[in-house]
Amino acid sequence: MSTGPGQHHQVKAAKSFDFFDFLYKYGTIVTILILIAVFGIMSESFLMPSNIINILRSISIVTVIAIGITISLSVGGFDLSVGSVASLANAVVISMFVWHSQNAFVGIITAIAVCLIAGLLNAFMIVKMKIQDMLMTLAMMFIIQGVALTYTRGATVSQNMVMPDGTFATGQIGAFFSKIGQVPWIIIIMLVVVVLVHIFLNYTKHGRYMYVIGGNMEAAKLSGIPVNKYRVLAYVLSAGFAAIGGIMLASRVMTAEVNAGAPYLMDAVAAAYIGFSVAGAGRPNAFGTFVGAVLIGILQNGLVMMSVPYYAMDIVKGTVLAFALALTYYKQK
Repeated sequence: MSTGPGQHHQVKAAKSFDFFDFLYKYGTIVTILILIAVFGIMSESFLMPSNIINILRSISIVTVIAIGITISLSVGGFDLSVGSVASLANAVVISMFVWHSQNAFVGIITAIAVCLIAGLLNAFMIVKMKIQDMLMTLAMMFIIQGVALTYTRGATVSQNMVMPDGTFATGQIGAFFSKIGQVPWIIIIMLVVVVLVHIFLNYTKHGRYMYVIGGNMEAAKLSGIPVNKYRVLAYVLSAGFAAIGGIMLASRVMTAEVNAGAPYLMDAVAAAYIGFSVAGAGRPNAFGTFVGAVLIGILQNGLVMMSVPYYAMDIVKGTVLAFALALTYYKQK
């Protein structure tokens, strides 16, 4: 039986589509392998265990913050305020030690509680007032940034700092808290968060409901899922993970710099969107977000080793994000 030109053309189209499909599913992982090979050849210290641990440590805070964004994306939302929420958690937790001489438990709980209130505010304005999530979380980003700046009076909070009345701060940051930001704990926290959220989104009814809401909100409402409750939950969880990221950052640097969490926003967004396509998931997922963060971490680490100036890093990161978005949205057509 002979194939007509039309059939032949269809076979050809299917083949080229398959290649694109492969690129969509495994492009991120292939890119990581290529980068590892290239950087490994260019610099012999790149593949040393100490450097691998260094990369994992460097992506741990970004990953935890990105997991928050992933949860907001799962309900079809988007949270731009995570960077400033991390800054706020950083400021609150360090000030609890330095200004108020509290222990680690009180400091951490207070920081998370303050950030959860920010998440609830976000959720209220988006779900009840029906403000578009990107616009609301952008406004919230500035509000929280302002709150953090006002709270710290625009100063860096650190041990033995000079207080407004001219005396020195007497509170100390405890040894237990300083451990959180060190290897291996910072990496363990990241991996635990990734595994727990992966299980939550994929293997619990709550996670599955979130995906249904993200896929089609109207259909979810018609099938009796309490859509608004889950959307509120998503923004509260997003703020919660941003807070954990901010606390990890605080433990890592042991000070609260002005807007310390802000630089993590772009990397976290990039990691979450790169994660869409990993292994053909086609939706926000914790494992994919982790892989996305690994890709960014390898890029940064390798470029530093190759002496690429820090001010050119954003060009590379922006390009990677644009490529990930292109793949995600092209696939959704």
